[in-house]
Amino acid sequence: MSERKILLFHKMHGLGNDYVVIDESVEEIIPEEKKGEISAELCTRGFSVGADGVIFVVKSTKSDIKFRIFNSDGSEAEMCGNGIRCFGKYVYENDVLKQKQMSVETLGGTKELTLHVENGTVKSIRVDMGTATFKTREVPMASDKEEFIDQELLVEGEPLKLTAVNVGNPHAIVFTDDLEDVALDHMGPLLENHDAFPERTNVHFVGVLSPQEVEMLTWERGAGFTMACGTGATGTVISGYKLGLLNKEVLVHLPGGDLQITVYEKDGNLGAFMEGDAVSVFEGIMEVEL
Repeated sequence: MSERKILLFHKMHGLGNDYVVIDESVEEIIPEEKKGEISAELCTRGFSVGADGVIFVVKSTKSDIKFRIFNSDGSEAEMCGNGIRCFGKYVYENDVLKQKQMSVETLGGTKELTLHVENGTVKSIRVDMGTATFKTREVPMASDKEEFIDQELLVEGEPLKLTAVNVGNPHAIVFTDDLEDVALDHMGPLLENHDAFPERTNVHFVGVLSPQEVEMLTWERGAGFTMACGTGATGTVISGYKLGLLNKEVLVHLPGGDLQITVYEKDGNLGAFMEGDAVSVFEGIMEVEL
């Protein structure tokens, strides 16, 4: 028998990538078996709050705090760059974790956040996104190649050059000279659900403006077109740096705004810091049927 429960939530966004944030740091509010279903309902624009995803603030046994995120289709994602900045702002400003530096557990590994705070308000968040992997078995990608870097993949019978990378979640990066002509609504789903990506993938088309500046369009796994993607921007810059197209410090222009990505090298691998803001839009209360 279903029951109705009062749900307190915050609506936030990072560069237009918007989320419903639910605080479960004290107690579970949405039962585990219902999280995907309720998340999909909450994200449905026009019929509920509307969002690209739902973020849950959860206690952690291995880090300061734990981040979980569900896409608008109800699937759980490993990580989300714009989402984790919203998460950092939320937990600090709502006294869940009053630390300007915090370690955050995610399904994509532990992330270290540094918050820039002025008069109690979080103005920007710098996230150590960790190191990337290009190994196809770790992306994951079905390929006989150990790495798939600037290689051709057949899409509807036509070759398309892309780079596959995992920065906590999987990404397909396509550098193009014709960004304005990209049919994202067509190509995005084709690549997201391509047989080469057994767990689906996020898709990004990227135009290089200079070695320190790019513009990017995103088709997000489980959400479709989004205004921005922090992990995608990170994967893009690391890929561009590896290909010799980009410098270590790159400004990424997305439809929702800009992110600063700084590449570093650690133990022979490439990682990156991502820096940008997050915005609290409103807080609300509603009934949900469980």
